[in-house]
Amino acid sequence: MTTSFRYDVEVLHLLVSPAHAYFGRARDGVADVPTTDADRVDLVAGKGIIGDRFFGKAAHMDAAVTLMAVEALDAIADELGVEHFDPLLPRRNVILRGAQLAPLVGEEFALESGGDTARLRGGRPAHPCVWMDRVMAPGVHSAMRGRGGIRCQVLSDGVLHRGPAVLVSPVPLEPGQAHVPALRRATRLP
Repeated sequence: MTTSFRYDVEVLHLLVSPAHAYFGRARDGVADVPTTDADRVDLVAGKGIIGDRFFGKAAHMDAAVTLMAVEALDAIADELGVEHFDPLLPRRNVILRGAQLAPLVGEEFALESGGDTARLRGGRPAHPCVWMDRVMAPGVHSAMRGRGGIRCQVLSDGVLHRGPAVLVSPVPLEPGQAHVPALRRATRLP
C-alpha cells in the first residue's frame, strides 16, 4: 500500500485561455486573447482543462495543465524589488498557495477541492519564456528559472475549485523544505 501525505493548500486562481497570448516577437506586443479566471474548471483525462488552449492537443497530452506556487512569484518580486506581480501573468492554469511543486515531478498526486478530486501526474518543469521580462519586469525570465511551476498530465476526469484544497502526495517533505506553515501540518495516511 502506498503512503500518502495530505497538505493543506489553497487554489488562488484557475486560468483558462482558448489561445496563446505570448507568441511571436515581444516587441510586437501581447495578443488580445480572452482569459477566464474561473471559480472551477473541468478536467478530462488525457486531454486537460475544457476550454483551454492545450485541451486535446497531441503535443501537450502529458503537459496539458500547468501549476505554479504563488510563493515563487512573491520571492521573485522580493528579489527584483517589485512590490507585487499579477499571478495570472505567467499564464499558468492553476496558482496555488502552500504547495511544494518541484518534488511532484514524475509523481502521481491529487488535488481535492470543493468536494471533488483531480488526479494528475507531474511532468516536466514549466520553464518561463522570455516574454516574462516584457510582461512582468526585466529580470523575471532569469529569476523564474527553476521556479516556474510544473506541467502535468490529467489522469482522470475531475473538477478543480478555487478556494481551500488538499494536496494528496506520495512525497514527504524534508525538514526545511516547507516554507509555508500549512505544509508543516501535513498528515500521513497509511
